[in-house]
Amino acid sequence: MSDVLLRSGVLIKHNVILRLRDPGQMISYIVVPMVLMLVFKPLYVKALDGSTLQAVTGPLVMFSVFALGIVGNSILLEREWRTWDRLRVTRATQAELLVGKTVPIFVVLVFQQLVLMVYGCLIIGLPVPGSLLLIALAIAVWGFTLLSIGSALATIVRSRGDLHLATDVGSIVVSSLGGAVVPVSLMPSWAASLAHISPGYWGLTMIQSAVGGDLGGTLRCAGVCLAIGAVFGAFAVYRLSRGWGRSHLL
Repeated sequence: MSDVLLRSGVLIKHNVILRLRDPGQMISYIVVPMVLMLVFKPLYVKALDGSTLQAVTGPLVMFSVFALGIVGNSILLEREWRTWDRLRVTRATQAELLVGKTVPIFVVLVFQQLVLMVYGCLIIGLPVPGSLLLIALAIAVWGFTLLSIGSALATIVRSRGDLHLATDVGSIVVSSLGGAVVPVSLMPSWAASLAHISPGYWGLTMIQSAVGGDLGGTLRCAGVCLAIGAVFGAFAVYRLSRGWGRSHLL
């Protein structure tokens, strides 16, 4: 067990250094939604009877989905540098490699959502949630879901251009259909009927339920998000364990 912890710790430290050396994406995915919250707050307040919930949670979910690019890029870089192949032949197991790669990114995703939530309460005027435990649960589950989807995506794309195309287009579609831009209740009927197949819908509803202190709604959406994350996570593990992350496949 001590050897496992040592190897995992070394890999986590290595990936933390990589993230700290390239903070640009994370900074942009925090600053841009902050600006959008300020700009769109008057619109949402007038359209939704004074509620700031959509003004905060909409951009939060949208740009957390954009953060899929950070997850995918972290694995794709290892493939481009041909260091993933080298890691695979070390004594570290496949599980240790994935833990070392994903733990720092999970922390990044949680940090992004926490910063935006605090900003929403202090600056935008979102009422402070009554249950911080529900907020922590929602943020952690949504971070896990995004991490799993991004990891699965990184095992499929063959270039950084493919990754940017998939994350940019996919993020807009997932977050828009999920109600991050316009509430589902205001969408056309065809879009509202498709909303439930979007992970963004369940993530947004889960976070909004957590802010409102709705335990049942939060747990129901958390279950769906965990199921989505489990499916994509299993796919990513299968692909990587079967060698689909090798550099020569790029």
